[in-house]
Amino acid sequence: MEANSQSKTVLIVEDEKNIVDILRFNLQREGYRTVEAYDGADGLAKARSENPDIILLDVMLPKMIGFDVCRTLREEGNNVPVIILTAREEEADKVLGLEIGADDYITKPFSMRELIARVKANIRRTGMNAAAAATAATTAMPVVGNLSINTDSRQVFRDGKPMDLTTREYELLTFLASHPNKVYSRIDLMEQVWNYGYVGEDQRTVDVTVRRLREKIEADPASPKYILTRRGAGYYFAV
Repeated sequence: MEANSQSKTVLIVEDEKNIVDILRFNLQREGYRTVEAYDGADGLAKARSENPDIILLDVMLPKMIGFDVCRTLREEGNNVPVIILTAREEEADKVLGLEIGADDYITKPFSMRELIARVKANIRRTGMNAAAAATAATTAMPVVGNLSINTDSRQVFRDGKPMDLTTREYELLTFLASHPNKVYSRIDLMEQVWNYGYVGEDQRTVDVTVRRLREKIEADPASPKYILTRRGAGYYFAV
């Protein structure tokens, strides 16, 4: 059991009881407190009342689908990490999950070890208190302009204020920023950042993530100055 799992709450929103039982057992064995909901409406209510540290969210739920639960939370300003759990492998579903603000996406059947690792990583990323965040901001490495990155805390700052990035957005930004002015195709980025051996239609995931990243770090996303497009070639971080 890791220290950072103690007193952390995982909300499981899943309508299949056998999956809930497996998740509950393994998460509690790692030291997490679990709360369960078996439909989307109850999941949304518990996300509001229980203040979980992370949500494991199925897509095909009774009463309210998982995408609508995630979208509602983001519209309410709730940035709790959300990992989408689903048996649906369609590329459009993955893109939609990213577009509505999910932090991660894992397809059933999944490795419990992989799921636990993702839970830990997402909680660690968001678990800093205000004092730690302030320290991270002062020790962050300037990248360009008013943008800085603290690789120890895995945080990005603009004008000294932390940006709320998903894990994948952070990884994409730090990869591009560490190779300034070098152009990477979508296939390159899928291999280097997503670690996908076969990309196919998943290349669109890169476009969605770049767009959402620009919306967060750029003063004017329509005229970006950090992450630029080289038409017909790919994306690069401009310095």
